Amino acid sequence: MFHPETVHKLTVIFLRVFHFFGITQLFYRFFFRVEHASLEKEYFGIKFPNPVGLGAGFDKDATMIDILSDFGFGFIEIGTITPKPQPGNDRPRLFRLKEDHALINRMGFNNEGVDKALKVLKKRKSKIIVGGNIGKNKITLNSEAFNDYFTCLDTLYNYVDYFVVNVSSPNTPGLRELQEKEPLKRLLGSLKEEITKKTTTKPLLLKIAPDLSGNQLDDIIEIIIETGLDGVVATNTTISREDLKTQEDLVDKIGNGGLSGKPLNERSNEVIRYLRERLPITIPIIGVGGIMTPEDAVQKMNAGASLIQVYTGFIYEGPELIKNINKALVNRNFN
Repeated sequence: MFHPETVHKLTVIFLRVFHFFGITQLFYRFFFRVEHASLEKEYFGIKFPNPVGLGAGFDKDATMIDILSDFGFGFIEIGTITPKPQPGNDRPRLFRLKEDHALINRMGFNNEGVDKALKVLKKRKSKIIVGGNIGKNKITLNSEAFNDYFTCLDTLYNYVDYFVVNVSSPNTPGLRELQEKEPLKRLLGSLKEEITKKTTTKPLLLKIAPDLSGNQLDDIIEIIIETGLDGVVATNTTISREDLKTQEDLVDKIGNGGLSGKPLNERSNEVIRYLRERLPITIPIIGVGGIMTPEDAVQKMNAGASLIQVYTGFIYEGPELIKNINKALVNRNFN
């Protein structure tokens, strides 16, 4: 049986071959795209054709945007991208928990670097909205993290529609320390200041972990407001292993990594509710974590998400999930 990371790479190869020969584009567009006026949203100055996006992690190097744009997404988030290429953590580093409809990954920001992503973005044909999820290299000290984030932001500035600062992955040692109040305030404030120097303004969002306490979330809220951040992505993967159906000894054998998929759904919703109740309504929340069904997506919106993203659900269910979510949102008439 193929390893999950190998399956992902083989799937990507097949999709590229089919796309190159024009075999699937019309089929995908006909069967998976849902267009309806009630799905159209405008947040931080961007008009989204629908609120269902692809979360960061699936298309790390921006090589599949043109292909994925046929699957009915309203937007695609690439990355996490770092300034320099890095291989990520040792394999195996991606695991399926089929009983839980979940994944555990400890990829470690494996990507080919910002310059490679830039070359690809310059050649893309699709006009789909693209977000750039940016991070720091593993070897970069936290005290020097701003330089890495700024390098990615500055390099990609004219080629993505918004940016997401990723300080919440559990797979880069020490990274989550940047979520602490003072380091985070300095980082986000400095990045926002650099954006003001540009001739055009691009939205800057923050992606947070689901494992933060109430006090930590209060600090995050204060920082978002104080720095004038444009939005928040809630949430990244969790280090929790509570209430899993998979045998405990197998989970222990897998070891460290971020858990995504169905077990994350309710905690993600709790964080979204907490943020929505305390943030100004003008600051959108992108809800992500555990969306495996259309009803899960509806729950995210009810919790307070303005837009949503799928990742693990897309891996398990395929593009039909996007179609079914959009149909459900049309039926519920979310505005």
